[in-house]
Amino acid sequence: MTLAIFDLDNTLIANDSDYLWGQFLVDKGIVDKDYYEAANKKFYEDYKQGTLDIVEFLNFSLAPLAQHDVESLYRWRNEFVEELIKPITLTAAHELVEKHRRQGDTLMVITATNRFVTAPIVALYGIEHLLATTPELIDGRYTGRFNETPCYQKGKITHLNNWLANSDETLANSWFYSDSHNDLPLLSLVDNPVVVDPDDILRQHAENAGWPIISLRD
Repeated sequence: MTLAIFDLDNTLIANDSDYLWGQFLVDKGIVDKDYYEAANKKFYEDYKQGTLDIVEFLNFSLAPLAQHDVESLYRWRNEFVEELIKPITLTAAHELVEKHRRQGDTLMVITATNRFVTAPIVALYGIEHLLATTPELIDGRYTGRFNETPCYQKGKITHLNNWLANSDETLANSWFYSDSHNDLPLLSLVDNPVVVDPDDILRQHAENAGWPIISLRD
């Protein structure tokens, strides 16, 4: 079977779920508005520029998980998906996923956004395999720390290689869809890189490399 890999934020959905989750926490009064909103915006700008310190960001973004019980966190997450995520899912993205599904391809999302935020979003697309940074959970509570290598930039390749080592899949004829220049390491690895509504840096690289450029925006 062929492996069809998708980035999530600004690829399958029309915004960044990590950033939106932070804004959701601000809007609900769950975190300090002035501090958290300013930091959230700064980290997002760093991400877009390719200068994000991923460990510093994860220490910031996972801290609220450690400050609340999981029942409250899951309730807030359900509200977040209903209020902010479902409206930005993309019809064309669903159709693209279904096209690969009909072809018998193995579907996967690889995302820098942590698994707590992304698992229910990926489920909306019926995609079985999710590789993402995993928040540490001990005795039923999140610790604010994360397990293993962050799933970001070259870390996505580390996560993918670990997954491949325990599966029958290969990268032969593989596909990867992404919007971000942060994903250039993985885009350069697969046989079929496809650039989706790209940032300026990735668009220029794709044009130079002759990669397909598509849009999934409605």
